[in-house]
Amino acid sequence: VQLQASGGGLVQAGGSLRLSCAASGSTRTINTIGWYRQVPSKRRELVADITSDGYTDYANFAEGRFTISWDNSKNMVYLQMNSLKPEDTAVYYCNAVMKTLNEFWGQGTLVTVSS
Repeated sequence: VQLQASGGGLVQAGGSLRLSCAASGSTRTINTIGWYRQVPSKRRELVADITSDGYTDYANFAEGRFTISWDNSKNMVYLQMNSLKPEDTAVYYCNAVMKTLNEFWGQGTLVTVSS
């Protein structure tokens, strides 16, 4: 599976961005796709994930502000981020966990939120 993340950029606090993760390859065997983020000197952390059955899970900081969705027809997973805060600034990565439990990462996309 190959993952291509896009949609990052510079936005003012309170603004919105939509990140996209395009999956290709053996997409039928993907169990879960998630968005993670990382800032320098900190561990990569889960933002939200979604299963192939549509179950979603959000980090506390994302609950109520971010929405993850999966368009199966396009093999795309989106992360809609609203009410962005400067502390949301990070490199965002998409991740796929297969039904075999293999794991794949896409390249990151930088989100910068200015105050």
